[in-house]
Amino acid sequence: MLTRLGPLAVRYSRAVLIGVLLVFLGLGAYGAGAQDDLDLARWNAPGTESVRAADRLREDFRTGNPNLALLVTARDGTVDSPRTERAARELAAEVKQLPLVTDVTSYWDADSPALRAEDGRRALILVRLEGSATETREELAALSPELTRTTAELEVRVGGQEEISRQVGEEARADFLRAEAFALPAVLLLLILVYRRTTAALLTVGVGLFSVVGTLAGLRLIARFTEVSTFAANLALVLGLGLGIDYSLFVINRYREERAAGHAQQEAAVRATVAAGRTVVFSGVTVAVSLCALLVFPFFFLNSFAYAGVLVVLTAVAGAVILLPAALARWGHLVERSAAPASGFWHRAALAAMRRPLVAGAGVLTVLLVAASPLLGLRFGLPDERTLPEGTSSRSVSEIVHREFAAEPTDTVQVLLTEPSDTRAYAARLSRVPGVFQVDAPEGTYQDGHRTGATGQDRLSAPDGRVRLAVVPTQQAMYGDVPAFVERIRDTPAPARALVGGYPGETADFRATLLDRLPLAVGLVLGSTYVILFLMTGSVLLPAKATVLNLLSLSVMFGCLVWVFQDGHLSGLLGFTPTGSIEPSIPVLMFCVAYGLSMDYEVFLLARIKEEHVRTGDTVRAVGEGIRRSAPLITAAAGILAVSFLSYATSGVVFLKELGIGTALTILVDATLIRVVLLPVTMRLAGRANWWGPKRLRSRRIREPEAADVLRGEYV
Repeated sequence: MLTRLGPLAVRYSRAVLIGVLLVFLGLGAYGAGAQDDLDLARWNAPGTESVRAADRLREDFRTGNPNLALLVTARDGTVDSPRTERAARELAAEVKQLPLVTDVTSYWDADSPALRAEDGRRALILVRLEGSATETREELAALSPELTRTTAELEVRVGGQEEISRQVGEEARADFLRAEAFALPAVLLLLILVYRRTTAALLTVGVGLFSVVGTLAGLRLIARFTEVSTFAANLALVLGLGLGIDYSLFVINRYREERAAGHAQQEAAVRATVAAGRTVVFSGVTVAVSLCALLVFPFFFLNSFAYAGVLVVLTAVAGAVILLPAALARWGHLVERSAAPASGFWHRAALAAMRRPLVAGAGVLTVLLVAASPLLGLRFGLPDERTLPEGTSSRSVSEIVHREFAAEPTDTVQVLLTEPSDTRAYAARLSRVPGVFQVDAPEGTYQDGHRTGATGQDRLSAPDGRVRLAVVPTQQAMYGDVPAFVERIRDTPAPARALVGGYPGETADFRATLLDRLPLAVGLVLGSTYVILFLMTGSVLLPAKATVLNLLSLSVMFGCLVWVFQDGHLSGLLGFTPTGSIEPSIPVLMFCVAYGLSMDYEVFLLARIKEEHVRTGDTVRAVGEGIRRSAPLITAAAGILAVSFLSYATSGVVFLKELGIGTALTILVDATLIRVVLLPVTMRLAGRANWWGPKRLRSRRIREPEAADVLRGEYV
């Protein structure tokens, strides 16, 4: 492919550039509306018990989980005063008439102690909005300001899971625009410093922008056929810009080397495309394969990042092996500069490490293991309002409910019995489960094993006689181990088969499904990247070594996540509230992204080392020469990519902050301590074993095309 694309792009450079410009403008026009067509997600796992319970709630009881909460505060006296009660009932009646509203439960109608603050000044109106996450949150964008009001009788504020999720989505969109405004100028400035040529920097940013625009357009197209998460656009920005820049750096540097060797401008562009382009393709495949592992999870939130990863790789590689050769054929003389110096800091550091491999390797390994050690205290948890910044309206409502209410009625566990049953004994047992505030059953309300009040029969019974129970958790239960709490409810003996759902059940099932599929995803990433590296190198040992080193750098990333985001170190500086746990889907995403990027640099470095080893047959010399030529570029590329990810360090959403800071740290550690110390040390110790592979397997290796053979052909 490369032996044809490169020469054709060079020969027809003018037509290629005009065609790419037209494609870029078309993709930009189409991709500009991508954010409006992408969807928001909920924390549920298809096919699980909680999802089946939600379906039965909708079909049999015409209701579902309350996903919107109105916090009503009495302006004078308590919520039981006649003036406040009258105004609150009028508000509830108004809410019932709103679009998408299917169910309204207020303290004044249900007479439930769970819906009243302990001091009597506040109470809740719980609302059910029916529709997809995107539909309900778009409706809330108009309803929330309308419902937030202050009158002579009461003050109303909007909260609940849908409002929290809506504001998370709004914050993510704002972060996308802020990151775009920060990343592009910062990256351009860094590229000018690296290249010392403005034209080279502009061409490189152009390839990155082509990747971003192409990916956004692709995501919008995919969204016509399946759900795509709005957060995929955030990854498209940093990854598209980063990979486009990475690949351009290596192609342009190889072009400079070919020109310094005395080749003509067009010939140098072809040679650079054939030599560096092969490495770019292998690198892209490793990144795409790593992100494709996210497809094993049945959540469109994670699947969307796989779509984004494949699109980023396709567009970045296309920009590097089609757009860039054509541009170099026309303007290559404006990017030329002397090739890598005879020696540099990273070259000298690698040679020093190889002279004393055990000492250097042990020292760096000790530093990395200490940095990774907080990983041993990793605790997975579930997301809550602390995902948002302090002062956000929905977070403030949740904090008031947590502080002033004994129970958490917005997180009620729904228990559905599949057969008509007498639930009195069952409700009493459930009310004694640790973490349960009260149980609402058709026969009454139960607390601590005793019936304490009456409950409306129609609200909890279906026309065919089947019934449901509403298990209201305490505040402590919802801020503790929620999956364990749900499991205790599921383990309680029931008079008939019971389906346990509600928001706590959905989040518990989401986490369980994610962790069940995690070994498969990790195995696919490790196995597929091993095969790709073998096809590139023909070595059995080098891919294994790369896997171990990549896992080491990822351990440092997860250690950082635990130390900073779980345990709360630097929380004041970074502006977030620690929760004492990590939501598990973000580390899974970070694993796939960071592993692919780490292997990206491994491919670049190994390709150059192998090229030198083929030429000289000397492993130590090949490693030194490979690092001399590649390490400065890898460091520059890593620094620029880290800046792109760090643009989300100021995000108001903790998930994006984790992704940005954790991935940036991994990239920097991987490009310095791993690639410039541990890689040469391990290759020095392995010696000739680095290149061993069974002859039958080595014949499967994809061999490199020779640029000279291409130039003798019909294309140039």
